Amino acid sequence: MSYLDDLNDVQREAVTKTDGPIMVLAGAGSGKTRVLTYRIIHLIDSGVDPYNILSLTFTNKAAREMKKRIGTLVGESLSKSLWMGTFHSIFAKILRFEADKIGYPSNFTIYDMDDSKSLLKTIIKELKLDDKIYKPNLVQRRISAAKNGLISALEYQKDTTIYNDDLQAKKPLIGKIYDIYEKRCFRAGAMDFDDLLFKTNILLKQHSDVLLKYQDKFRYILVDEFQDTNFSQSNILKMLAARHENICVVGDDAQSIYAFRGANIQNILQFRSIYPDVSVFKLEQNYRSTQTIVEAANHVIKHNKDQLQKKVWTSNDQGDKIKLIKCLSETEEGNFIASEILEHKSNERAVEDEFAILYRTNAQSRAIEESLRRKNIAYRIYGGMSFYQRKEIKDLLAYFKMCVNPNDEEAFKRILNYPARGIGQTTRDKITIAASEEGVSPWEIISNLQDARLPVNASTIKKINEFKTLIKSFQVMAETNDAYELGNHIGSTTGMLREFYTDKTPEGISKYENIQELLSGMKEFTEIPVDESELEINNPRSIGKFLEDVALLTDVDAKDSKDDDQPKVSMMTIHSAKGLEFPYVFIAGLEEDLFPSQMSVSSRADLEEERRLFYVALTRAEKKAFLSFASTRFRYGNMNYCEPSRFLSEIDTTLIDSPSIQKTVEKRELSSKSYTLQKHVIQRKLVKPTATGATLSESEMSRLAVGIKVKHERFGTGEIVGLEGDFPNKKATVDFKGIGKKQLLLKFAKLQLIE
Repeated sequence: MSYLDDLNDVQREAVTKTDGPIMVLAGAGSGKTRVLTYRIIHLIDSGVDPYNILSLTFTNKAAREMKKRIGTLVGESLSKSLWMGTFHSIFAKILRFEADKIGYPSNFTIYDMDDSKSLLKTIIKELKLDDKIYKPNLVQRRISAAKNGLISALEYQKDTTIYNDDLQAKKPLIGKIYDIYEKRCFRAGAMDFDDLLFKTNILLKQHSDVLLKYQDKFRYILVDEFQDTNFSQSNILKMLAARHENICVVGDDAQSIYAFRGANIQNILQFRSIYPDVSVFKLEQNYRSTQTIVEAANHVIKHNKDQLQKKVWTSNDQGDKIKLIKCLSETEEGNFIASEILEHKSNERAVEDEFAILYRTNAQSRAIEESLRRKNIAYRIYGGMSFYQRKEIKDLLAYFKMCVNPNDEEAFKRILNYPARGIGQTTRDKITIAASEEGVSPWEIISNLQDARLPVNASTIKKINEFKTLIKSFQVMAETNDAYELGNHIGSTTGMLREFYTDKTPEGISKYENIQELLSGMKEFTEIPVDESELEINNPRSIGKFLEDVALLTDVDAKDSKDDDQPKVSMMTIHSAKGLEFPYVFIAGLEEDLFPSQMSVSSRADLEEERRLFYVALTRAEKKAFLSFASTRFRYGNMNYCEPSRFLSEIDTTLIDSPSIQKTVEKRELSSKSYTLQKHVIQRKLVKPTATGATLSESEMSRLAVGIKVKHERFGTGEIVGLEGDFPNKKATVDFKGIGKKQLLLKFAKLQLIE
């Protein structure tokens, strides 16, 4: 049977249309990965050399799985010639080959977020700036945004609009920090994550011969998750595709949720204007979810104005209605979720890893975790500390980095006195200051101690020389040994393995196990077959290549490899759930100012992104979806009264099941009719409505104006200080006596006009 027989009609058309610009609009669960995979297979089957195909994914895991599938159908010898991987991994490889064109060594280090932040902290300290004003996280985000917008440090400093923004924020020296940061990275032979795209743009713009070389090489370009690309990525794609225009982008504007990372939804919305002759294929059949879930998601997303129209449908069973629960507090919400999991385990023989609990912010996990622990439900939280961010792992990786690039300032500072060798912080500061004054790396300072005239005593100089000799011995070994052999040697020689092995505390045992897990991963790395695209590298199993692979791991790729095989409930933010699917999905905290976020409600674009986020959350569910919200929730140490999320009223009421919340305490038990959802209005009946608790009619809303006094059943009396929106989504900002300002969605808020 031909592989094309596995496809529906639209999928087949998208696969077999090989030439010209193509956009595949792929609804949730519509089989886009299969289309991408089979499209590559069809290109090869049609005579295209795999060497001329570039496939860009958003995780290394996705690239590996696709390449494995392709290899099964066309043969591994052909699949190995494909250039397939994430934007950052592919362009890091190109930069390795072409680094000399932009003044970098081919063995440049890739700084992760922690390395970048550490360097910024050093610079802020050296400039004697207040780190409470120039917070490293904030400065890092500002520099990252500039690079993703292709704004260099020099352009940043010259731009009066940018400077005025920084001045108004009382941070006028961010441009100077950016400039110093760039020079320090360059001196250290290091690029941060954003540089991998920023420097690729510079390379292709300034060196036409290099651009022509890769335009000729990548005759067919495929891009997954195109809605999540940023300005820098789209610019590279335009340059690479300009010669042949055989570019196929696959994505779903309804799932664009990474604006905070720089993703630009306009890339997919405006693709037709860039390529007027584009062929568009809409994958609208959902193979994942029940009809109920698909219809509910469609009802929600249709409220967005900025979108490419499509109608997702499914031939799957109708399925159960979506369960909507109102809880009195976040504690009760956690209990509801835990109880539902136990019930479905018992009644439907479900196992823990079939359940996912999604929330808008990480802070919501606490109450849910407590409930799961009380009921002995095993769970794992995604998005916590990555395995590769643990201190003992970072320390050993720093030794590896010094073998490849001794000018790496952050690696140098990390291991100069680790394990302890009698070189204190004062000495390290003297080396750093000397390096800064001379405009060289700290390694160059200790490599020429006599010329540097470092103000330290003879005993310290001896220890520094011993450290230098140790690193040089590792560098020599790195030339002839693979990553695992070198890693094992460094772990033993430095004393790190011995230190953790002899420490029998739980922390020491855990650190020793982590180091062993890292070494096991290195062993596995050295045994993986080498792709042809790696053959140009002198030693594709070297410590340098291993470090690059680690640096380019995505959030999904970097999931703790030590996690056991016991089934566990998955807990994560909705952003982390992108691309995943589960039979049972709980979406918690559907309250105004939480979801949608308070920071998003003042802008239509931001609100639409929040709605897309809810759409993504709903479409993770295969069989059942559960929605919950609380009437009170502790936030920032204060008890807050909550209104239901506006997104709930956007779901057709025929798709909703809103049962009672069963209580363990009888006096708080609610009847099965205590909570019902009517179209566009959620009427809460946990307490008997009073005169002050009636929802305003449209005519009453029209009488509202700034300055009018109102009464709320919980907040008391207050004065309207702001109004926005139109019925039925009109909102009022009310200044309540003794409470402060609250923004209320009037179709939910129970207000009484005070005449």
